[in-house]
Amino acid sequence: MDSDETRNVGSVPSATGGIARLACDQLREAGKDLTGVLSKADLTLDEIDDRVRRIEVSAQIRLLGLAAEELPDDFLGFHLAHKFELGAVGLLYYVMASSDHLLDALRNAERYGAIVNEGIRLRVRLDGSTAIELNYVGVDRGSDRHQIEFWLVAMVRICRKLTETRLAPLQVKLRHSRPGTPPEFRSFLGCDIEFNASTDELVFPAASASLPIVGADVHLNHLLVGYADQALGDRSARGATVRSRVEDLIVHLLPHGKANVSEVARRLGMSRRTLARSLSAEGATFSEVLEQERTALAKGYLDDKELPISQVAWLVGYREISSFTHAFARWTGMTPRRFRMSAGGADGPLSA
Repeated sequence: MDSDETRNVGSVPSATGGIARLACDQLREAGKDLTGVLSKADLTLDEIDDRVRRIEVSAQIRLLGLAAEELPDDFLGFHLAHKFELGAVGLLYYVMASSDHLLDALRNAERYGAIVNEGIRLRVRLDGSTAIELNYVGVDRGSDRHQIEFWLVAMVRICRKLTETRLAPLQVKLRHSRPGTPPEFRSFLGCDIEFNASTDELVFPAASASLPIVGADVHLNHLLVGYADQALGDRSARGATVRSRVEDLIVHLLPHGKANVSEVARRLGMSRRTLARSLSAEGATFSEVLEQERTALAKGYLDDKELPISQVAWLVGYREISSFTHAFARWTGMTPRRFRMSAGGADGPLSA
């Protein structure tokens, strides 16, 4: 994802414009002067009516602010996010919906989110919770309230839909200001929002990561991931090394026991021999990269004493705690429990 960020900081981030078009539909229904509002946002009716045309993220943010004033609706982003069909998100949604588990779906959102909006980067953290951080790239976050609130609601709706649960966040943080959590926000989320925060993020329980996706379809997912990679363009052409691409895939595949050289090569569109040669040219082997990623991830997860060791084992590709313990001892010279205690505290629970 770093290569994507570098690319977009130097350019003008664009979006599919779906949120802007939803707002325009609202303005039309309310009988408002749509052309006038669009003009103030530096947009044209042709741009909005061409449903496949991307628009600048900054223009979308301006339009949402103007539409909120015109309607008027101070919670426009929140309301729009309740009214749209989730499938309208397009390819990104279906990649998520065909994933195996919620973590898998969120990693796909992290990787392919730029297809929908280049101005927002998702980051998934597992640190005693399952956190989704939304970072603005190349766009002024201070000018926005409605787009980020749309994304907040949309992400919660998607997570609930994919898992067929009433998944509720433990904590929600937003950078912008409001005098307090509006009652309808609290009713939908099940918690208050911390406004004027230092970050924009949703925090779910740690166990949420392992929730199965009800519509999981491994064959469809492989097909859609290929389309998503094409939509983002050739990663190597944007400067990503083969090693970094392998590392991305390893993180994605580890929780499901699929981080092997054959699967990684297949997803990169290479033969095993070509992958081996490419990594060798960068001074690495697949087994080295895999072990280093596993070690770094395991240490990071173990730093959080609230994350059960059984879940740490799953996240780095082991189904049995005993197998993970033996591997971790080989990597570091100590057991996961001792490593965690040496970091300053008692061990967390062993059960998921």
